Amino acid sequence: MPKILHISDLHFGPAYLPEAGEALQAIAPSLDPDVIVISGDFTQRAKRQQFEHARRFVDRLPKVPMLLIPGNHDVPLYRVAERWLRPHDLYRELICPDLNPVLQIDGLILLGIDSTSPRRTISNGRVHQDQLERCAELFAELPPETMRIVVAHHHFAPCPDYIHDRTMPKARRAIDSFVEQGVEMILGGHLHRSYIGNSLDFFPGTNRDRGITIVQCGTTTSSRGRGRERNENTFNLIDVGPHLLTVIHYLYFEKTGKFAPISQHLFPRMRRPGGPAHLAAANPFTTTAP
Repeated sequence: MPKILHISDLHFGPAYLPEAGEALQAIAPSLDPDVIVISGDFTQRAKRQQFEHARRFVDRLPKVPMLLIPGNHDVPLYRVAERWLRPHDLYRELICPDLNPVLQIDGLILLGIDSTSPRRTISNGRVHQDQLERCAELFAELPPETMRIVVAHHHFAPCPDYIHDRTMPKARRAIDSFVEQGVEMILGGHLHRSYIGNSLDFFPGTNRDRGITIVQCGTTTSSRGRGRERNENTFNLIDVGPHLLTVIHYLYFEKTGKFAPISQHLFPRMRRPGGPAHLAAANPFTTTAP
């Protein structure tokens, strides 16, 4: 089964840290990923030059299938007419023409959702009912053993820390829908700090044995880390096994100029009716590197 390199919140522009970016480029080939996911905020202010720099950065990463989605910083903030009339033009031209991409590989499907909603909300994002319906239609066509992963820039569950970010409007509706659709994992960014856990930590759900593993990535290459990851840079490596999901969390160390693993999180796979086994995904086993 595939290995996923999950990075996020590059923020090309004044906040971008070249040393962290080069450290990621150095380690990425050795991780031997099968898929790369970048969960939004390629730029700081959605300017052409920033998108061009981000494009060159992405092109240097290992030549494997990628799933790329926009973040709220990838739509203009102060260029109001552009934000209302053509908010994703530069992103589509220089990063990815599809705002809701789908990637299927080796028993796994990743479904990207554009959560930016530039005309209705700037910061907290939104997932609309028609997007949930599209997910349900796509997932309904898959064999039951196919692993389903949703990728969105904005967070469906808050980090359990002192900052107390608001989640997206109607996040619980989306989580309930994803549980019914058999989604096993949600990947995201936006918070500029990492969280690796389960939706049942926050939402009671209608099925107590059917939570979703949530993997939030901090900012991989910018100075905009928050909370516990203030001034830090991180990414995740996800190993999808037949019975176990392994998430290895990497942190950048200035003294060495390198990323290194600092924790490992193990989640039993969630199995849908008709799949090869039952689930046990609510409580992960977590180990921390010395």
